Amino acid sequence: MKYDLQQKRQLLVDHILSRQTDFYRLAFSYVKNQDAAMDVVQEAIVKALEKVDTLREPAYLKTWFYRILINEAMNHFRRSRDLLPYDDALNDQPASALDPGTRLDLYDAIQRLSFPEQTVVKLRFFEELKLEEIAQATGVNLNTVKSRLYKALKKLRTMTGEEIDHAS
Repeated sequence: MKYDLQQKRQLLVDHILSRQTDFYRLAFSYVKNQDAAMDVVQEAIVKALEKVDTLREPAYLKTWFYRILINEAMNHFRRSRDLLPYDDALNDQPASALDPGTRLDLYDAIQRLSFPEQTVVKLRFFEELKLEEIAQATGVNLNTVKSRLYKALKKLRTMTGEEIDHAS
């Protein structure tokens, strides 16, 4: 079925309204601030509405929007990483080596992963996307997604001392 611009826009609006809590949760997992997470989601929605005409296949709306949302979270991360509050800058010290006897909370451990590894883990386990959907949403090939997931899970096992299910 061929969709016109108005139909694509309506599909997008319906998708956003039905999943807005999921989008906020994912954005918050990156930016760790309620206002910033709302800004990230809002920016992603604005960009998606502006670019809805570039959506070639409405069947890929879900991964198309996740890609925009992840890019906005990454943009926010890039903009804000140089903005460190003065008190934090004074206390900024290198991270100490993890004591193997100390168990980290899983969410804290995920935050210690690289941005691409965090993205794969969050999309797979929090958003329940299939590996193929993650590849589409992130714009990397399936083997890269699998490799990042494998490495991330291995790191998480080391950090937490727990086994994490990585079924695909």
